Amino acid sequence: MTTMLGSALAREADWSQCPGCGAMLYRKRLERNLKVCPDCGNHHRLTAEERVGQLFDESSVEVLDLPARSADVLGFVDSVPYPQRLSRARDATGMSEAVLVAAGTIEGSRVIAAVMDFRFLGGSLGAAVGELITLAAERALQERIPLLIVAASGGARMQEGPIALMQMAKTSQALGRLDEAGVLTISLITDPTFGGVAASFATLCDVVIAEPHARLGFAGRRVIEQTIRQQLPEDFQTAEFLLDHGLIDAIRPRSGLRGTLGRLLSMPGGAEIAAGPVDEVSAAVVRDHHDLPDRDVWEQVRAARELGRPTTLDYLARAFTDFEELRGDRLGGDCGAIVGGPARFRGVPVMVVGHQRGRTAAELPERNYGMPSPHGYRKAARLVRLAAKLGLPVITFVDTPGAHPGVEAEESGQAVAIAESIRLLAGIPVPVVAVITGEGGSGGALALAVADEVLICSNGIYSVISPEGCAAILWNDPSMAPAAAAALRVDAKQLLHLGIVDGVIPEPDGGNKADHGAAADRVSAALSGALRRLSALDAAELVARRRARFRSYGAAN
Repeated sequence: MTTMLGSALAREADWSQCPGCGAMLYRKRLERNLKVCPDCGNHHRLTAEERVGQLFDESSVEVLDLPARSADVLGFVDSVPYPQRLSRARDATGMSEAVLVAAGTIEGSRVIAAVMDFRFLGGSLGAAVGELITLAAERALQERIPLLIVAASGGARMQEGPIALMQMAKTSQALGRLDEAGVLTISLITDPTFGGVAASFATLCDVVIAEPHARLGFAGRRVIEQTIRQQLPEDFQTAEFLLDHGLIDAIRPRSGLRGTLGRLLSMPGGAEIAAGPVDEVSAAVVRDHHDLPDRDVWEQVRAARELGRPTTLDYLARAFTDFEELRGDRLGGDCGAIVGGPARFRGVPVMVVGHQRGRTAAELPERNYGMPSPHGYRKAARLVRLAAKLGLPVITFVDTPGAHPGVEAEESGQAVAIAESIRLLAGIPVPVVAVITGEGGSGGALALAVADEVLICSNGIYSVISPEGCAAILWNDPSMAPAAAAALRVDAKQLLHLGIVDGVIPEPDGGNKADHGAAADRVSAALSGALRRLSALDAAELVARRRARFRSYGAAN
């Protein structure tokens, strides 16, 4: 009888039930799959030790024994005294508190990680948890290496009352010091992350990534429904909901986390752009407008708008590596008409931001025909600020008929978002290069084109208003658009003559639409030359020269 019972228990220990679909899963298979259900994709909870083992390079981990321990400052008793709860949690988890702090490498990049464990009193934020997060941040600051926080929490620890509440301010302050020092911070949201943790360090990091279906919010679903007496959406507070609303940067399955984190952790730069052949760089840009042929301006307008021209994502795919798209303005929205994120250009980390028109019938409305909303410009500004913090050069690709003119855009502060973007780019202490790849429409284009060097592809245009709009206003006749285009001097040759752009990138025969590879090569060569020149200047000189450039337009001679 005893032998039969022992065998049954052993067999039971070999299996685990998926909380997502209810399937019985062979435990070893589940562990090989990083504890992700192979049937429904449910990401089972991990212990802090398991998380470190999955993310860090083998044999690189050093668990840091930091001085932090919870105390019963209130003499709190509910069904059991608080010290007894702590003792049970320590016995059950083998941890002294709900955070494990470790140093090591992820795909070769050194990092300090603070990893929460939901098993320990629901990962609740008490004094010791706040202290461990703060000590991890201070260690990252001391070593000037990135901080990774893996969040898993039900909220603040009620048994520690106002002391627990103060940890929100304490940890937020610690992350603020890393911002001031230019140290990268990354948050990985796991299920669940709520309350005081969500409203402090978990959402204050430079980059916020979530596992699929992970829940994040200030108040829990049940509390919200009981309070406001409303039925909430089925996907409310899930990672997918948060991504759609611009509150997180990306969702990554557990199998892709190491690669994503490795690329992000290698962002902080300082390396020099590799030099291309001298003839490649010199041939890439025309600096004298006399060297450009006279062309029919209206034909150039039509060429600039052709859907076959390379988009920002096309250039990213061909001229850059290791691109990680970051989404959302962190204020409640995202916009597909602007894309951006860190990438490597000729081996050097940079930040790329650009308009994205789309090309197919399905993609064009999804990208709003390249007309950004305020969410898009605020997303771009967030990425530019991150580039300034980390010392990354900024490259922008401009191709838009203009900012979105709709009612919702006006209600969300379209003019304010554009103005803030222009002011931000005028003063950031890193090199900025803008490339007008197609249509540069009014302030919607300028919001990404306040740069140290502004280049334009030879079929590109740049104007205060569309020729059609100008014709309708001044001639009251849309058929006068070709005449308006010529009068506005929107073409590359005239823009170079006026000093609005610094150089023109010649396009291959048939235009950039005919040969995306050649177009990317030419743009790459032009960017290489510009960034090498600008990298020789210090931050103060960059900002002074950029401000002087735009100060000069229209000034009396």
